[in-house]
Amino acid sequence: MEYEVNDQKLNASVFISFVNRVWPGDYDVDKTQAALSKTLNISAYDDKKLVGCLRVLTDGYYFGTITELLVLPEYQKQGIGSSLLQLARKNTPTMLYFGAQPGAEEFYEKNGCQKGLQSYIIAKKR
Repeated sequence: MEYEVNDQKLNASVFISFVNRVWPGDYDVDKTQAALSKTLNISAYDDKKLVGCLRVLTDGYYFGTITELLVLPEYQKQGIGSSLLQLARKNTPTMLYFGAQPGAEEFYEKNGCQKGLQSYIIAKKR
């Protein structure tokens, strides 16, 4: 497994193909590329295949958040998510805040994350 911190070669078409395997949707290429350009992208590759990605949005001083941590289903439970999380911890200058999908809490706690404030959502249509 190869890990890339601040993955500059990650582009919208590769990311959309990957994310559709985890969160199927109708994603816009230009908007996805713009989103990728605003985050620190930490990726996991098996050979040249994207199998995991963690994205961090940060102001570099006060605040950082993990926007998503995704690993292809067939690559889960192999330590990839844990490795991506450790790389985020080492390469982000701020404390990281994030929400966990229901059922993922144990994964984060096992990886040394502390349960914090309750999160809320203000939903918007795409």
